[in-house]
Amino acid sequence: MIENFPLYWPEGWKRTRPNSRIRSAFRKTTGVARNDLLHEIALLGGSKVVISTNVPTRNDGLFYASAREPEDPGVAVYFDYQKKPMCFACDQYQTVRENIQAVAMTINALRGIERWGASDMLERAFRGFAALPAASWRSVLRVGPAASLAEAEAAFRVLVHEGHSDHGGNADMDLLVQARDQARLELGERG
Repeated sequence: MIENFPLYWPEGWKRTRPNSRIRSAFRKTTGVARNDLLHEIALLGGSKVVISTNVPTRNDGLFYASAREPEDPGVAVYFDYQKKPMCFACDQYQTVRENIQAVAMTINALRGIERWGASDMLERAFRGFAALPAASWRSVLRVGPAASLAEAEAAFRVLVHEGHSDHGGNADMDLLVQARDQARLELGERG
């Protein structure tokens, strides 16, 4: 499954070269930036949020206050939006807090589309994100890059159970089945 630590960068997404990273004008602390991000996702209607970075986290998911800035300040934020897995990632800035704030501000800007009366444009924007590289089976099943077939199958069963309408869920079962089948194909198993 995708974890908070270490960073799980989305497959196929371009990375910023370390010597090309810039400083931002953002002045919020890491904790405040994280809270802003979670707030923006909640206002959007997102759920099941995972903020993946190279900053170690406590058991409650909060960053350790004493953690040093990692060499790779990238941030990948995974969440569900209208039954679909979403990912926003940023490594343009020199610090984790700046990249978290950039993602929060991006989501705020997308929410602005809805607030300003062009709500069908928000759906079009998200369809546009979905039209970019298709979500990998790993991101759909929320497993890491070294996941085994057994781990993928277990994640599939959990997501199907949680997402089933009998349990109050509303998962896209076709997407889950496709992801499981892709995992089987890639890992050399037939099912």
